[in-house]
Amino acid sequence: MSEHEYFTSGTEARRSVPGKAWSPEEPHRQDMLLRYLGAVAGISAARAREPEPAPPEATAVPDEPGPAPVLRVRDVMDVPAVAVSGDLPFAELARTLAREHVGAVPVVDAKDHVIGVVSESDLLAKAAVEAMEHPSGPIGRLRDRGLREKAQGETAATLMTAPATTVRAGTTVAEAALTAARGRLKRMPVADWQGRLVGVVRRAALLSALVRDDEHIREEITSRILAREFHLPQGSVEVTVRNGVVDLAGRLDRESIPRLLAEVRDIDDVTDVLDHLSAA
Repeated sequence: MSEHEYFTSGTEARRSVPGKAWSPEEPHRQDMLLRYLGAVAGISAARAREPEPAPPEATAVPDEPGPAPVLRVRDVMDVPAVAVSGDLPFAELARTLAREHVGAVPVVDAKDHVIGVVSESDLLAKAAVEAMEHPSGPIGRLRDRGLREKAQGETAATLMTAPATTVRAGTTVAEAALTAARGRLKRMPVADWQGRLVGVVRRAALLSALVRDDEHIREEITSRILAREFHLPQGSVEVTVRNGVVDLAGRLDRESIPRLLAEVRDIDDVTDVLDHLSAA
């Protein structure tokens, strides 16, 4: 079954399901968002430093394991995705966004090609223009001309923002995160090679994929570094992680302290290390 066939079958099943309940606010959302932006900046900087790839024959190394699997959009996207047709009226658009608890939806044609995205901002602009008085003077009319022209639309196709920024299911999470950050997008349609909708990826899903939470960081420190690399008994070093900042406390032989601190600082998503270790 192709990506598009999977999307289509899921969409048909979804239409018979009532709107989903509101999801609770994610804990430490603002802190995680800052760390997400930091991760995106790090990815962008790393890409700028990457050398030109060598020819395949120069990079092939026989009898060695391949690189670790790269997380891709297909691994974190929502399927099936909510979408609307271009001829859906304004009132139905508003009901769809409210029912699905989303701020934007892709607009598709009869063959599920993504032709744009319609958002709460598009609907709000129309409602605001219709409610306010006409601006006085040529400057006011010129300033709001484009907004007023768009507000004349009555359907998804005439209100949407086009073209839509889309990503492919095989795009890496890192690349998708860069695209979302550059466009300040909370949700992006995922399209196949023919431009047909196969899912939607949320910025929150990219955030979770790029930035591990504090408990996962702590688990790596205790299980991989302390137990397997330093062979330390459980509890000999106390590890506390808060918003990516690691606090290490306990007694350790003097020679091991600098190496342990360096190992912890090298962990992805660790933003700082507080040294409260004392020499044994």
